[in-house]
Formats: sequence, C-alpha cells, structure tokens
Amino acid sequence: MTTTVRRVVTGHDRAGKAVVVTDGEAANVRVRPGSGIGATLLWVTDETPADLSRGGDAADRQIGVSPPKSGSIFRIVEFPPEKGEAGSFSNEEMRRDMGLAVEPGAAPPRHPGMHRTASIDYAIVMSGEIDMLLDDSEVHLKAGDVVVQQATSHAWANRGNAPCQIAFVLIGANAPWE
Repeated sequence: MTTTVRRVVTGHDRAGKAVVVTDGEAANVRVRPGSGIGATLLWVTDETPADLSRGGDAADRQIGVSPPKSGSIFRIVEFPPEKGEAGSFSNEEMRRDMGLAVEPGAAPPRHPGMHRTASIDYAIVMSGEIDMLLDDSEVHLKAGDVVVQQATSHAWANRGNAPCQIAFVLIGANAPWE
C-alpha cells in the first residue's frame, strides 16, 4: 500500500471524559505478494453490540477477509492496476492468501479474487476507479461511489492505470446460503 492512513481512536478517561486514545499511522498494513493489493486494518469487533470496555488496539491482530460471525471489520484496501487480465496470482493462491476456503475440484472462478463473505459490506470508493465483478455481470465504480454488498460472490478488478482505494466496513451476517 503506497498511502499511509492516519487513525484516530477515541475513548474515555477514568472520569468518563472523551479523550483521544491513539492518533497516528495505522500499523496493521499487509500487502499481498503477487497481486500487490494492500490492506490497512483499522478496527475489528468480535460481537454486536461491541464491547467497548476491553481497551487495547482492536486492529492489532491477523484476520482474513471475513469479519467475526457477530462482529465487524473496518479496513482500507488499495488495489493497484492489474498486470494482464487478473494479476499474477492463481485462483487457489489468491483465495488462500485472502483466508477463504478453497473447494477441491471446483471450477476456477472468473477472477482469482472471486469470493463471498457471510457479511453485509459497505464499500466507499475513496480514489481511483475499479470494476466490481459479479457472477455474470460487472459494474464500473469511481471515487465517491458506494456499494452495499449483501453476501454476494464478487471480485475487484482494477483495469486502469492508477491505484484505487476503497474503505470497507464488513458486518457479520446470516448468509443466504446458510
């Protein structure tokens, strides 16, 4: 990820007064080898309603794409322009790297990043342009566009010449296939 993200986290002091707990560069940054996709994890909750009494940095952990079953994930992802049709990752490698199950013998998806999560996802395109691929269609998105993703199979394909940054909030949900 080429852009750093300033993360400001608020909380309460012992008297209950609102204070800044953290103000600085978000530290949990991961770049996927091969694809160059960079993700900055900003916060994770394990349940809803969230337990705000725990303290500590809720982004100081390793987690796959999906949120905890009853929790949430907040991250910013930077998609570099793809090299060729779908980058240099194989379907199986990309899915493993994303922490998604690889179904033995399944037909290869239309894009290595094709996946679905048991979540409701709110996505805000912050900069650049990208194509959201669905099973049989696609939608071109640009800065300022928003997506509400309801546990559907999808992938992100940056076919342009500049990186695309998207802010994602994923909230655990009961998926239609469960």
